[in-house]
Formats: sequence, C-alpha cells, structure tokens
Amino acid sequence: MDEKYIIMPTHTPTPIKNFAALEEEYASYKKSKAVIVQVPYEKTTTYIKGTKIGPAAIIDASRYMELFDDELNQETFKMGIHTMDALSVDNSSSEEMIEKVYSVVLELLKSNKFPVMLGGEHSVSIGAVKASREVYPNLSVLHLDAHHDLRNEYFGSRFNHGCVARRIYEMCPLVQVGTRSLSKEEKDFLSTQSNGKVKVLNVYDILDTPMWKDVVSKNLMENVYVTIDLDVFDPSLMPAVGTPEPGGIGWYETLDLLRDVCKDKKVVGFDVVELCPIKGQIASDFLAAKLTYRILGYVFSNKK
Repeated sequence: MDEKYIIMPTHTPTPIKNFAALEEEYASYKKSKAVIVQVPYEKTTTYIKGTKIGPAAIIDASRYMELFDDELNQETFKMGIHTMDALSVDNSSSEEMIEKVYSVVLELLKSNKFPVMLGGEHSVSIGAVKASREVYPNLSVLHLDAHHDLRNEYFGSRFNHGCVARRIYEMCPLVQVGTRSLSKEEKDFLSTQSNGKVKVLNVYDILDTPMWKDVVSKNLMENVYVTIDLDVFDPSLMPAVGTPEPGGIGWYETLDLLRDVCKDKKVVGFDVVELCPIKGQIASDFLAAKLTYRILGYVFSNKK
C-alpha cells in the first residue's frame, strides 16, 4: 500500500501539496477544471484563534478520503483538481489580502478555471466575490453561516470577519442560511436598510418552513457564489470553529441544499472557511475536506 495512505497511531500532519494527494495526471494546472486556493489568513479573529492553519489541515485530511463518491457514483477527481501553493498573506493587511485574493480568483475565472478557496478567516471571501461579480454580473451569493456578519465595522475595521456579508451586500444580493446569532446593529440593518438585497433563512425559518430549500433557490440569481463558514454546522458535528454556536444545521440537510443549488443554478465558485483545527481531533478537518470534495462532485456531476 502506498505509504501516503497509511494512518500512523499518532497522527502528525505531513506537508502534502495536492488536495486528495492527487497524482500529477489529475492535479496539473493545465488539465484541471478546478483550482484550490489556500488563504491562511487570520488577522481579525475575535475569539478562538487557529484559522490560519485551517487550509493546511483540510489538505492534509483530504488525502485520507475515498475518491470514489458513493452518493454520485463517480470519481470526481478525474475532472482535475489543481492545488496552488498557499497565498503569502501572513504579513498583509486585510485590504491587501482581499486584493491578492481578488487578483488570483479573477485570473482563474478568466482562464475558465473553477475556483475553490480554503480559508482562513471569513474576510477572505470578499476578494473572491469581487472577482466573481466582475466576471458574472448577474451574481448572487449563498452564505451559510451561524452569524450574519453584517456589521458595517467591527473592532475598528470594515474588513473584519464580522463584516464580510455587509461588504458582499454592497456588491450583490445574498441569501443567508442557518444563521442563529446577530447583534442589534445587524437586526436594525436587516429591518430598515437592506433594501431587499439580503434574504435570511435562519434556523427558526428552516424549522418552520418545510420547503425552505425552494425558498433559497428562488431568491438566488442565475449565477451563484457559495461561501460556507463551517460554524453553520451544529457544534456536535463541527466543534473546530472560532465561535461554535449551538443549534446548527446537519450534514445531510446541508448537502441536500447544496445539491439542489448546484443542479438549479450555475455555481461559479465556492469557499470553505473558518476551520480552527483542534489538536488531536481530526473529525472536523475531515468533514471540511469531504464537504469540499462533495461540492465539487455536485458542480461537476455526471448526473447533470
């Protein structure tokens, strides 16, 4: 058996460049349809730190996945998944980091590549949405998160992770799903200033609306960028986040939503952010890796 698939009794992450440890045949930039962009940025975190090592933990966990997708009955990796070196953003301001992400994602989109961004704190999504909006004017954003992230400014910064949805709102409409925590400022904004550009289906709406996934789809435009803060999941599934809010949504209902969106809309890119790895607990890392691979399967499904 190839040694890269052996799990040692005491697991120590090993530097592996390629998502899913793919061989060059399926990981070269030229042949790949999707490109993994790692953005290990953590400057505005306000509670538990560690998101800057989230991308590497996802890459590491991905090499232990089975690459045959049992739900989709396909080997998704064969469409090609290239993994870029992690962006050098450690010494960047939030504004500089966002511009770096914007430039990279814009170049990928113009090269007909499908961008998949692994964060890092949630502010990394701003640059990716900015680039996607430039290439796809008819764009909306599906935002899965425990928090609304609609503050105009937080701890003196307009680009704090708690402001990411507010900056996205300034670029295009968005649909928020799974939220269950917000400030009075955000509540007032949604009530008086959002001008219908923010549709919210919080956990209470989901509980009360049997057809909630249809509501999500109807409020999205033709082209969709998906941003997933992993704290949207219930902490029993995903404890490794900076602020684990109780009462989140589950694995299968999240997949049901993402499957339907990928089927009904043109998903132009997505990100998985805010993994804050816990030493000795790799289930969260593996979930994030599996989620990334499964969404790629939905986007590039043989069943379409």
